[in-house]
Amino acid sequence: MTSLNRRDLLKAGLSTALGAAIPAASSALGFAPAREKLPVAAVVTVYRKNSHADVIVGKILEGFQQDGGKGPDLRLVSLYTDQVPNGDLSRELADKHGFRLAKSIDEAITLGTDKMQVAGVLSIGEHGDYPFTPDTKQHQYPRRRFFDEIVATFRRCGKVVPVFNDKHLSYRWEDARVMVETAKKMNFPFLAGSSVPVAWREPLLELPRDCEIEAALTIGYGGLESYGFHAIEAHQCMIERRRGGETGVVSVQAVTGDEIRKAESAGLWSSELFAAALKQLPGAPQDSDQWITKNNSAAYLLQHRDGLKSAVVMANGLARSQAIAVKLKGRAEPLAACFKLQNGTPYGHFAYLVHAFEETIRSGRVAYPVERTLLTTGILDRVMQSLAQDGRRLESPELAVTYQPSDWPFANHPQSTLTLPSD
Repeated sequence: MTSLNRRDLLKAGLSTALGAAIPAASSALGFAPAREKLPVAAVVTVYRKNSHADVIVGKILEGFQQDGGKGPDLRLVSLYTDQVPNGDLSRELADKHGFRLAKSIDEAITLGTDKMQVAGVLSIGEHGDYPFTPDTKQHQYPRRRFFDEIVATFRRCGKVVPVFNDKHLSYRWEDARVMVETAKKMNFPFLAGSSVPVAWREPLLELPRDCEIEAALTIGYGGLESYGFHAIEAHQCMIERRRGGETGVVSVQAVTGDEIRKAESAGLWSSELFAAALKQLPGAPQDSDQWITKNNSAAYLLQHRDGLKSAVVMANGLARSQAIAVKLKGRAEPLAACFKLQNGTPYGHFAYLVHAFEETIRSGRVAYPVERTLLTTGILDRVMQSLAQDGRRLESPELAVTYQPSDWPFANHPQSTLTLPSD
């Protein structure tokens, strides 16, 4: 990566430095020299400032910093928006950049013809006015509907192209399973997931492949579904590197309130790993009971098929970033790191999702396995079910999802060797 030392970053400020680093370092990061721009379509719920559509598609339209500079070698030719709320940017951007505003998903992919007109499809079902399930309070974003309409167009055209699904595959496990099985049957690359696994890590941490993990804990924050997914994906992208790869999860339990401490006392999550992860968070906050009693916090307790027990602790009121701590066999001290996000425009960590999508299109192979997000989708669904049932432990034999982690450089470690400033 282009050299940016600690002093430079401290002087510029974290958000400015991260944003400036992306285009300047594109070659060193593995972004190829300028190539023919491949046409892509985007299918989104809404397109307004700082929505996921904006921070992903905006990097195709206006560069990684979204200021007209260097961006991916992709060209947006069409956009379908499911809703057009106040503050919509899509119409203005269509006038500026000349892409087609499609009235249907089929039109976005075919440009109103009987043939495939794009090299890939971005499906971004995040934000917008959509209902919640009445019992589990899961947000019913139309990701499965988007997927089904994309697939229907593929079948009509007799041709497939890679698809990227932002965040979890669906609020329902069964939807996610069908989506992944359909992609495999139709033989198109299907990429999905959170931006957190491809964000920067401080300190630089990549677990060795086939390591022996004795315990792992990730700290998260925010909404128990919306941000819980990010924490689970951060957790999974690390622990999937253990010996034998991922084998799946046999039970999921989500506890709140006093049950969080009871689970700790019972050894269901590790206070040692929690303390190690806390040290990596901005400000190195100290543990107390306040985050449990006065905030919407929870602990997600996972029993894995290979015997590993791990946890994701949503420590609202204590944490404002994700961090992980892992105990490896034969190592006295835990390994720990914070996932560093650029919390402000242009939200630079999303640039690496765009890069993963482009490389998936160009290689014809997913940059990292969709099975990771299949599993995290299932875990999250069971978390929400458990919360709705007062913390009941749910057996989950259906989550026997097995896969090996990717060796693609952007899948398992930070995209740079930037020395980020300590908070």
